[in-house]
Amino acid sequence: MKYPLMIRIKQNFNTNSIKDIRAAVRSELARIKLLEIIAPGNSVAITAGSRGIANIATILAEIVRELKKIGAKPFIVPAMGSHGGATDEGQKKILEHYGVTEEATGAPIKSSMEVVEIGITPDGVPVLMDRNASQADHIIVFNRVKPHTDFKGEIESGLMKMMAIGLGKQKAADHYHNVFMRLGHYHVLTSVAREIIQKCPIVFGLAVVENQRDETEIIQAIPANQIEETERELLIKAKALLPQIPFDPIDILIVDEMGKDISGTGMDQNVIARTVIPYHQVPTTPKITRIFVRDLSAGSEGNATAIGIADFTTKRLVDKIDRQATYMNAITSSCPEAVRIPPYYDIDRDVIDTALNTIGDIEPAKARIVHILNTLKLEEMMISEAMLPEAEQMDNVSVISSPGQMEFDAHGNLISVF
Repeated sequence: MKYPLMIRIKQNFNTNSIKDIRAAVRSELARIKLLEIIAPGNSVAITAGSRGIANIATILAEIVRELKKIGAKPFIVPAMGSHGGATDEGQKKILEHYGVTEEATGAPIKSSMEVVEIGITPDGVPVLMDRNASQADHIIVFNRVKPHTDFKGEIESGLMKMMAIGLGKQKAADHYHNVFMRLGHYHVLTSVAREIIQKCPIVFGLAVVENQRDETEIIQAIPANQIEETERELLIKAKALLPQIPFDPIDILIVDEMGKDISGTGMDQNVIARTVIPYHQVPTTPKITRIFVRDLSAGSEGNATAIGIADFTTKRLVDKIDRQATYMNAITSSCPEAVRIPPYYDIDRDVIDTALNTIGDIEPAKARIVHILNTLKLEEMMISEAMLPEAEQMDNVSVISSPGQMEFDAHGNLISVF
């Protein structure tokens, strides 16, 4: 089969990343007058999630350092719902992958799946809280604010979600996802988080927003009573900074890796505009006929939740799937459709040949193909020759290579340029 020639392009993102992360954290904690809020000897729980947040270990270490300066006793709580197979050690292992350890941060990591009920929402939904966090004198909620992969609202993924789903562990995540089907994500998350702010010792939130290069662009400390209002404002900024694929339509999207460290759905549904979950809300563009995901990221720890979004994959990805972790995540989130394994092949060449035969009456050499590392890293990508005229007309895109053949190794697997 004659494949189209491929060209490497670069999106020219206008970013302003924070150069000194530690200094930015210190500045924010000083701005909200940390010394006047937390007293010497107070225990402080700090949340740490399962997403691949840029500079997560550095940020956590600096929070710990500043707390210790005033004589507080900080500890870190894995706040990640059902991830890590919904086990104490599994969640701790995820943090270790990000460099979040007791040695690196200077604080013990108290990982437990035990929860306590601290209240009930006006809709009768029980509000659950990590037992270790509930026993602390104060709780600091740390998370990235970004568009959620599954729904649209004034508040999506961030501090409010971290309080509701992250700190609620597997038990809360399982219950809330079922309630989502009746009341909706936004309503449940916000009503639960409001109850937590009212009933629990949330001292403040530390929100980060990342730019198109997966760099920290904003760090902001927010008093507890201002979290909801401020998160709305930060989400608007986060959406403006979300990287996108600037082509539509696409016949075949080749994705080198998917994973929970990249997106809650392995591949960000905001980027690929596709879902297999009936009640999820995703953009209408770009229109992608076939998605081929080649591998599972190391940071996903075998969790292949949302592999069902892809049309084709490889045996090497399937062989890496931890069924316990994947099924636990999918069932907890009431999304069994997300773990249906698509057709998979031993080598990439066979997948590409098959995909090209399923895109309609399009000559393979003229197919519109985009090849990316993952849905988080979109500054550079490969596009097929049919899309070159469009790329050359885009003000924010530079063509950085001449057309060339797809290259395969001796086993028939695609050689990625990323």
